[in-house]
Amino acid sequence: MRSLTYALIATTALAGPVVADALHDAAVEQFKPLPSTLPALNDNTVTPEKIALGKALFFDPRLSASGVFSCYSCHNLTTGGDDNMETSVGHGWQKGPRNAPTALNAVLNEAQFWDGRADDLAAQAKGPVQAGVEMANTPDNVVATLSSMPDYVAWFAASFPDQADPVNFDNMAKAIEAFEATLLTPAPFDAYLNGDDNALTAEAKAGLQLFMDKGCSGCHSGVNVGGHGYYPFGLVEKPGAEVLPEGDKGRFKVTETASDEYVFRAAPLRNIALTAPYFHSGKVWDLNVAVEIMAESQLGESLKPEETAQIVAFLNSLTGTMPEVSLPVLPAETAGTPRPTTMVE
Repeated sequence: MRSLTYALIATTALAGPVVADALHDAAVEQFKPLPSTLPALNDNTVTPEKIALGKALFFDPRLSASGVFSCYSCHNLTTGGDDNMETSVGHGWQKGPRNAPTALNAVLNEAQFWDGRADDLAAQAKGPVQAGVEMANTPDNVVATLSSMPDYVAWFAASFPDQADPVNFDNMAKAIEAFEATLLTPAPFDAYLNGDDNALTAEAKAGLQLFMDKGCSGCHSGVNVGGHGYYPFGLVEKPGAEVLPEGDKGRFKVTETASDEYVFRAAPLRNIALTAPYFHSGKVWDLNVAVEIMAESQLGESLKPEETAQIVAFLNSLTGTMPEVSLPVLPAETAGTPRPTTMVE
C-alpha cells in the first residue's frame, strides 16, 4: 500500500513546467488522472485485512477444481495483468473463448468482461471460478476448501468481523475485489494531466492530439481511457472474420437484443503496450496494426505511418508503475481439504 501511495503522489507532483495550453485543456476535458486514493467499492469496505485475504485468494490455485489454475494464471501481474495469450488455457487444458483482459486498473471500468456481463470485480471473480473451461469449480467446493484450512478461517473472520459465518463464496469474491482495487498503475499521462508538461514527449503529445482529433477518445476516454460504453466492432467497416469471429456476437449474448450483435465494451487502454495480443479474439499482436485496424473499422480513417507511430507513442505514455506485490504464503491443506480433480465434464 505504501508503494502505491508513493507512486500516486509521484504523478501529482509538478516535476516540470505547469501545462497551460490548448492540448492540455482539451485532454483534461476528456480524460481523468488516476485517483490519489483507492476507489470506493459497492457494498464492500476495503480494509488491510481484506486486501491481504484477497491477495492470498488471487494467487491460490486451490480455488480451481484441479488445483492448478488461479486468478493469477490468466492475470499475471508481471506481464501487464493478463496472460499474453490469444485466449486463456484452463481446466483440462481447454481454451477459453476470448482474450483475457488485464486486471490492472480494472476496478475503474464501468463493467467487467468484454460484454460487460459483470457489474463489478466481485461479480467478475465468481465467473472464472465456476466456468468449465477456466477453473471448473463450484461455490460449495470452494467454501469446503477454504473452511478446511484454519488460517483461511481466521483471515475471513478478521476481514468480515461482523459476520457469524464469514467463509462464503460472496466474501471470497469481495476479498479478491478489494485486492484488485489496489492494482492501480500511475503513468506519465497522469502526471501530464496533473500539470507536468515534461511528462510526455513531443511525439506522445502529437499522438494525444491525433487521438482526440481523429475521434479515438469518443470511445476511449475517462480515467481508464476506455472501459465504459458499448460500441459495435466495425462501426464503419467490419474487420475480417479472424479479428471479428462470426460466432462471437459480443453483448448480444447478454441482452439478446439484435442491435447488440458484435457490440463490445470499449477496451480500457492503460498499459495497452504490455497486453498484446489485442481485441477480444486475441488475433493481433502488433499495437501499430491494432491502431490501424481500429482507425479503419471504427472511424473510417486510413492513418499515415507517422500518425500511427505518434498515436502509439501516446499509448506508451499509458504504461504505468506497478504497485509492489509480494507473493503470499498460503495456508497448508489439511486432511479435510477436498482433493483436486482433472475430470472434464
